[in-house]
Amino acid sequence: MTKTALLFAGQGAQVVGMGKDLAEAFPTARTLFERANAALGYDLAAICFGGPEAELTKTENAQPGIYVVSWIALQLLKERSPSFRFEAAAGLSLGEFTALAAAGAVSFEDGLKLVGERGRFMQEACEETQGAMAAVIGLDEAATREICAQAGVELANLNCPGQIVLSGEADRIAQACDLARAKGAKKALPLSVAGAYHSKLMSSAQFKLRAALASVSFHSPAVTVISDVTARPHGADAEIRERLVEQITSSVRWEESIRYLTTQGFTRFIELGPGKALSGFVKRIDKGAQTLNVADLPSLEETVRALAR
Repeated sequence: MTKTALLFAGQGAQVVGMGKDLAEAFPTARTLFERANAALGYDLAAICFGGPEAELTKTENAQPGIYVVSWIALQLLKERSPSFRFEAAAGLSLGEFTALAAAGAVSFEDGLKLVGERGRFMQEACEETQGAMAAVIGLDEAATREICAQAGVELANLNCPGQIVLSGEADRIAQACDLARAKGAKKALPLSVAGAYHSKLMSSAQFKLRAALASVSFHSPAVTVISDVTARPHGADAEIRERLVEQITSSVRWEESIRYLTTQGFTRFIELGPGKALSGFVKRIDKGAQTLNVADLPSLEETVRALAR
């Protein structure tokens, strides 16, 4: 039997128009957008469907928007493929909240409210600091760690072989890019982000998120959910809260997370939500893995057909 893991996108996957064709085609999608609007107290659907891009890209809008579109993708996949089952879930940064909701560890509305608050807290931390991020392509982890030590920056994302994201103060990130190029990196590119996510510059958001998490009920996940911090399965309530707080300033160990799942016999990965970046990472990590995705109506139909074979 094929073991299936769900993958949920993180910030950066957002695109104007996301979820629009699904909402036009399916009552379930429309209802979920309405529930999201009510929970958040503003018209998130309008921002997802029509932007403008500058508004959607704001952390406090992008994070709940991606969460909702990813959740809708999962619900529609369940509707269209009633026999569909999954045995694990993982998410990149904010996607970890969606993964926990998918596994029944937190309700849709509570997860959404947490993601909305998390986005606001992170935006506030960005405005309090002068942070930046950069993607380094073509160097291994050891060489990249040396660059981090020299430049005084941190590893934010270990995405897949040869792709690592750095985070830290803007001037130090620029220095790190120069060092990476000198070490032979194929590319060292500053990213268009509001600040230094997954670094110590986000510490003010950590304390605020801890308080927000205290007001939400968590349950043990019904299936395995991988923590970005440990690259291993989440435990019970208290541990989930602690890992989500740590995640704000810790490295996202994505490559290690996928390798753990493959060692546990997972061969099919379904990415839910906008974009296909996570599917691309999986293929770089394990060329033999099957990857599917649900981002819009055509990809939903394609994945339903693939699951029926």
